[in-house]
Amino acid sequence: MEMTDLKAAIDDYTDAAETGLVAVKNRLDMLETKMARPGVAGDYGHMDDVEHKSAFFDGFIKKGDTDALKNVEAKALSTSTGGDGGYAVPMVIDSEIEKQLRLLSPLRAIVKVKTIETSDYKRLVNTGGAASGWVGETDTNRTETGTPSLEQVQITPGELYANAAATQRALDDMQFDAEAWLNEEVAEEFAAQEAAAIVNGDGTEKPKGFLTYTTAATGDDARAFGQVEHVATGADGAFPGTNPADILIDLVHALSARYRQGAHFVMNSKTLAMVRKFKDMDGNFIWRAGLAEGQPDTLLGYPVVECEDMPDVATDSLSIAFGNFERAYTLVERTGTRVLRDPYSNKPYVHFYATRRVGGALVNDHALKLLKFGLA
Repeated sequence: MEMTDLKAAIDDYTDAAETGLVAVKNRLDMLETKMARPGVAGDYGHMDDVEHKSAFFDGFIKKGDTDALKNVEAKALSTSTGGDGGYAVPMVIDSEIEKQLRLLSPLRAIVKVKTIETSDYKRLVNTGGAASGWVGETDTNRTETGTPSLEQVQITPGELYANAAATQRALDDMQFDAEAWLNEEVAEEFAAQEAAAIVNGDGTEKPKGFLTYTTAATGDDARAFGQVEHVATGADGAFPGTNPADILIDLVHALSARYRQGAHFVMNSKTLAMVRKFKDMDGNFIWRAGLAEGQPDTLLGYPVVECEDMPDVATDSLSIAFGNFERAYTLVERTGTRVLRDPYSNKPYVHFYATRRVGGALVNDHALKLLKFGLA
């Protein structure tokens, strides 16, 4: 087995094992917590969810009454605290916020998302396999096995917040749908901030954006760990003047074949408007609209994700990304959304300071390529 094949096999096995273990752990933790709740029977957790939801919206959100909410959290053996720490959003609402985030954040849907219970997330990445090869049963010429090269990636979540506001009069209105309002206000703000950070975040109390890593015009076997390969257009702030679609083909094939399954193009709408006009040598457009509802538009056969946080085409800009983002980038988040109610700071408005812990980083630079609009 070649060294690169061995590395690929180790990476695949590590990803699969890690995903499986995390899923099992989360499931067991959830079942253990729910079964420990007093008075739970049958569809355990359902009654507590209803009670929690009523206490959260009818008591805490609309009236600022925390007594019922404290009782629910105490019965659930929750470690949540009131006061400055805020209160945990009911599980069913938190799930709806997660759903809205996937719909509103274009990148959350294609990166790997992990839920953690610890203060940070650590992962060992194999950057070089041990020596290997083929031998017969009695052959003595066997290369000594070397030590694999490992790098540690550590992701520490920062605090993502949204500060929604409503008047007390609106909250008192019987027709006011507090649940829908909170979902919409919080999810939209979370999605906007999250998408921007995944692309351009500096890594300080927020995810480190994939465009903030250093790049090099060298292949996967020649770059330092954490550098991303870029493919230069050969034109200053522009696509090549002749056959501009060819550079996109070069970008696709710069990515290893093992990562192309599940790969996406990512660019903003201005860049996409330029790309949609490109044709191949036979005069056919290289961009294809989705043929049915729910099917993505494709470029050279790969789905396209529009992300307005990607830069416009300019001198040396990295305006197009192509890769298997699920393998390249990991987004981690601590469980649950919390809300702090503030009726005092900006009367007559009542502010709801919602927070969740989110972090992210590039974990596999081989799975991502960038198109650089420059000479080299």
